[in-house]
Amino acid sequence: MSKNISIALGREPESLDLSKRHPFDLALVRIPKGKSLCPYHAHAAESELYLVVSGRGSVRDKDGTTEVGPGDAFFFQPGEAHQLTNAGDEDFVYYVIADNPRSGGATGDSCYYPDSSKWAVAKEGSEEVIMKGTGTDYFDGEE
Repeated sequence: MSKNISIALGREPESLDLSKRHPFDLALVRIPKGKSLCPYHAHAAESELYLVVSGRGSVRDKDGTTEVGPGDAFFFQPGEAHQLTNAGDEDFVYYVIADNPRSGGATGDSCYYPDSSKWAVAKEGSEEVIMKGTGTDYFDGEE
């Protein structure tokens, strides 16, 4: 579960008025025991800063898996694959702050999923997942 705080505070992601599109997105994410918000992935253009609020999590990256908890902070640049999973018995709660290049609508980020060789390509109003040139389900090959 994720709540996009930036949109709740009035960010208009598709607006042509740049003053209505904040340069960063802030979301509060709550992941139940044993779950992940998304598969292992790398953004082509987006940077993300994570701040752990409560619970225990594991962060997977190119170097392996690291356990994290309240007060921990970590950053992923474009091209750095990552995945956050709840590794505890209670909800894993964190903030994620992203520079969100997708806020412009037609231009922006895409994601690569190393475990399944999928690409998610952003297009205005939606996200299309492509695998070897054909459309597929978002979690196909991930679980």
